[in-house]
Amino acid sequence: MSSSKYIDRICCIVTATALLLTVIFMNGNRLGVKAVSAAAGYASRLFDASTVHTINIVMDDWDAFIENCTDEEYTDCTVIIDNEAYRNVAIRAKGNTSLTSVEAYGNNRYSFKIEFDHYDDGGSYYGLDKLCLNNVIQDNTYMKDYLTYQLMRSFGADAPLCSYSYVTVNGEDWGLYLAVEGVEASFLQRNYGSGYGQLYKPDSMNMGGGRGNGHDFVMGDFAMDDSVMDDFAGKAPDRIERREPNQREFGGNEANPGGFDRNKANPGGFDGNKENPGGFGRSEANSDVSLVYTDDDFDSYSNILDNAKTDITDADKRRLIESLKKLNQAKDLENTVDIDEVIRYFVVHNFVLNFDSYTGSMIHNYYLYENNGKFSMIPWDYNLAFGGFDDRSDATSLINYPIDTPVSGGSVESRPMLAWIFSDRKYTDLYHSYFDSFIQEYFDSGYVADMIASTKDMIAPYVKNDPTSFCTYEEFEDGVSALAQFCSLRAQSISGQLSGAIPSTADGQAQDASALIDGSGVFISDMGVMKRFLTRSGGNRTARTVRPS
Repeated sequence: MSSSKYIDRICCIVTATALLLTVIFMNGNRLGVKAVSAAAGYASRLFDASTVHTINIVMDDWDAFIENCTDEEYTDCTVIIDNEAYRNVAIRAKGNTSLTSVEAYGNNRYSFKIEFDHYDDGGSYYGLDKLCLNNVIQDNTYMKDYLTYQLMRSFGADAPLCSYSYVTVNGEDWGLYLAVEGVEASFLQRNYGSGYGQLYKPDSMNMGGGRGNGHDFVMGDFAMDDSVMDDFAGKAPDRIERREPNQREFGGNEANPGGFDRNKANPGGFDGNKENPGGFGRSEANSDVSLVYTDDDFDSYSNILDNAKTDITDADKRRLIESLKKLNQAKDLENTVDIDEVIRYFVVHNFVLNFDSYTGSMIHNYYLYENNGKFSMIPWDYNLAFGGFDDRSDATSLINYPIDTPVSGGSVESRPMLAWIFSDRKYTDLYHSYFDSFIQEYFDSGYVADMIASTKDMIAPYVKNDPTSFCTYEEFEDGVSALAQFCSLRAQSISGQLSGAIPSTADGQAQDASALIDGSGVFISDMGVMKRFLTRSGGNRTARTVRPS
């Protein structure tokens, strides 16, 4: 009898404790308990960045797959990663303008997305569900994505894991790629634990071949001179428009001196004007990609909600819109934005100058993460960073790009996720403080210079033997040298901007250009740029940059 009484009490205590732990687990975020990030096994395997890994894609009819890559249809294959085979895996080509670019270049070096769980819900690579193989197009350094993601994570911003992988197809050499962790369920689990929130990839672009982003933009619209036109015409004659040899690659002549960028009839050009306030492809109808709050109608945010990467409910939609409203009002920011993470994200982002992004004219290539009404930013796609998106002939303006007005193709005020940093002096001071720490820790210390040098040493043999490379080995060497110079000079400029020796806004620099760091010895095009001429190299049609004389 006595023993039974104690057993009953013990059972009650155990039950109550279990219920209490369940409540804490289910409401941990609200109670201030932070989820422990999952230590995914794949992080220490494929994403060990100290070595170049091997990935062999085994497929019966590779030629047919490549021929239909722009359809972005999944095909079954076997993937062998560092001598471990994974069967019944799905693969497709991926990309936006890069898809059409590869098709135009004609060398078949597409980026790929590999899904381990596409045909088998339980399939994974040591817990990884999605893997991206980036073809490093328009990046002669092979390092822009790699360097940015490493800096993001090291500095405290959430970012995908990455490493270099030499890809073979049915045992035959294909090329050196950057393996990148897909920003999907495994990424969320690794960073935020099992109770993760909602993930979105805002995008309204209708250019390029990316899924959901249309197929209307073609590389053939870029201008080429006659010597290249004749060589290229057989590839896609219906996509090529002849233009004057001295015209800028995106257009430009006496009637349109700014080319694709602007003219009197379109003063905003690529960037935007009164009729098109958002710039190229943007308007008030799709201002949601800028994270602008307009009203409470779900349809006003279709470019966010339709691009949700997690299952969302109406309650999730209402919560997101309410957070956007607070963000635009710079209200209750501590509960609306992950202050520390977002500032750290923008410190790195604004250093590397990726204008094919939230701070550029396109306003895409970022992930928006929301949990319990609080936003953070996740980086994506930096192959056009370090000035590669707009290919300015004068590197000085990019090296000194002002950290307090870091938007190209718009104003800081038009980007609410950035504007709040400058809406309150305490946040601006925190941003400056983090930038100062970033420069000292990673550049003044020589950390980045050493990283660039050691990475070059590691991948150089693979670049030299890369059969599908978009650049020659000599161009790779020039690109790495330019990247190291750019980083060193940009760090000097930002130190000057933080001290007040160099203006930190566009207006200030326009009034005092004499204070700027001289970047005339750096050629941005050496690193690889978006605007290119095409030429033939060996058996491949290869992108070649045109170095200023």
